[in-house]
Amino acid sequence: MSQDLRDMFKNSNTEIVQSMKDGHEQRFIKRMEVELPVAKGPSLPWFKIAASIIMLTGLGAYIFMNWNNTEPLETIIVEKNNSATEERGISLGDLSPNLKKVENYYMVNINLELSQLNISDRNKALVDSFMERLEELNVEYKKLNIELNEIGPNDLTITALIKNLQLRLQLLHKLRDKLQELKKIGDEAGVKDLVTII
Repeated sequence: MSQDLRDMFKNSNTEIVQSMKDGHEQRFIKRMEVELPVAKGPSLPWFKIAASIIMLTGLGAYIFMNWNNTEPLETIIVEKNNSATEERGISLGDLSPNLKKVENYYMVNINLELSQLNISDRNKALVDSFMERLEELNVEYKKLNIELNEIGPNDLTITALIKNLQLRLQLLHKLRDKLQELKKIGDEAGVKDLVTII
């Protein structure tokens, strides 16, 4: 007695038409309006008018302020072949943004270390010897920059420039450590002198 529903529908020649009762759509819309009313905000046209007035007032004030403060612009003529650019050439930072970050990082740290040096009569000879070595590295850096401009960028020159910056920073770190040791020895000696005096 059991029949397969698929066979039954295949064999059926009648088409099933589903239809809704009359007025179903209107009843549905009324029920939707009751259950989920549409929230309408206050339609106040004076909000739009006030916003327009504020915008126009602000724009007018901006134009008035700029109109009164107009100063003649100085015309600067830039020559295509600037001699300062030719003398300076390209540097490590001009090659790529990543190399510029590296160069800036080392230069900022080198300048920071130099600014934090405490030079006194006791450590002047030590600082001078480190500064001589630092000056040698600066001269070498300038030579490498000249090579970079004459030969063009290559891995050896770029690596040498970065290594030079690293050596300068390491040299300043060593100087800082030596100055701290010297200060510590001086502080200990000063304490010993105070103990013997007392």
